[in-house]
Amino acid sequence: MNYPINYRSRDFLLRQISNTLAFYDPRVVDESGGFYQCYMNNGDLFNPRLKTLVASCRFVFNYAKAYKQYGKTEYRDRVEHGLNYLRTVHRNPETGGYAWRINDGEVVDDTNHCYGLAFVMLACACALEIGVVQAREWIYETHELMEKRFWISEYELYACEADAEWNLSAYRGQNDNMHACEAMIAAYEATRDMLFLDRACVLAKHMTLRQSQDTEGQILEHYKLDWTPDQDYSRDSKINHMRPWGVQTGHQTEWAKLLLILDRHLPEEWRLGRARELFDRAMQYGWDQDFGGLIHNYDLQGKPNDFDKYFWVQAESIAAAALLADRTGDESYWDWYDRIWDYSFYYFVDHVYGAWYRILTRENIRYDDRKTYNNKADYHTMGACYEVLNVTTVK
Repeated sequence: MNYPINYRSRDFLLRQISNTLAFYDPRVVDESGGFYQCYMNNGDLFNPRLKTLVASCRFVFNYAKAYKQYGKTEYRDRVEHGLNYLRTVHRNPETGGYAWRINDGEVVDDTNHCYGLAFVMLACACALEIGVVQAREWIYETHELMEKRFWISEYELYACEADAEWNLSAYRGQNDNMHACEAMIAAYEATRDMLFLDRACVLAKHMTLRQSQDTEGQILEHYKLDWTPDQDYSRDSKINHMRPWGVQTGHQTEWAKLLLILDRHLPEEWRLGRARELFDRAMQYGWDQDFGGLIHNYDLQGKPNDFDKYFWVQAESIAAAALLADRTGDESYWDWYDRIWDYSFYYFVDHVYGAWYRILTRENIRYDDRKTYNNKADYHTMGACYEVLNVTTVK
């Protein structure tokens, strides 16, 4: 791998988005409602009736962004199609909550997740950006629901999980708050209401500064009721993909990205330095010197815990590297950008059928023939390309 491609060019980035959309476009719409979400590498469907809340929202994001970029009417139609499924099938009109999993039109998991509501808000914000005016009301509705059901004013962070009757679990985690921050930024960009930007700033500051004081400056995933780190949660389980143990390489870089996006709207002096710290440490501990790519996670001392390579870790790190390079003028961040892209383009991008593979072993071998499953909708990969397009002018 020696960077034969100009990964920084707009033409390259737009081509990656188009190739990914081409994988989904012929087969993504379920005429009975929502989008098909489970694909084999060649595009064949499996579990065609399974719908997860996060993937339902991410496909709305994908097609809202695609409509904004390419202006195809069919993409806007898909946004409205996806929103209709969110409002009429995922959403419970009696409780206001959103079902986590749907199978064959029936709710099979009615757990309420703040993580899920964050993606509902993100989907609605992206829809409003392209002129779906009713989505404005749904942004505020979702915000009010998050405030009422998940906001813990004592700690100024969101709780994570509740049952169908809104009884909170004891689990507290960073991932729900990170994606709530992302959603609040999107809501601000769509509405220009400082309510959302102010909340995004609070979440970012608490999670990237206060919550990392006892974890050597690294953002841990799991916390106890009093928001002290829970370093034993999921320690002995590698199969908990939603709440894995350890320091997540991709979440360190994803926070770096969010800090820099926040600075576009309301700069604060501390954010750039903190973004650099998070990214630099993630590269130090997360890059696999033997086989390339960024590993899933490691402990607080940087000892690898899970060597598997996940598509989203590479994508978020690509976006963060580009934003840091643009902001600082430090060429080393472009070097990381090129290095991660080079690895991803060789191992993760499917050059036959399109889109990205989901997960690889440390040796970069695919585990199975499933490309899209359990919330994957290539929102991370296309989202990273759109983010880099914001800072590159190279044709």
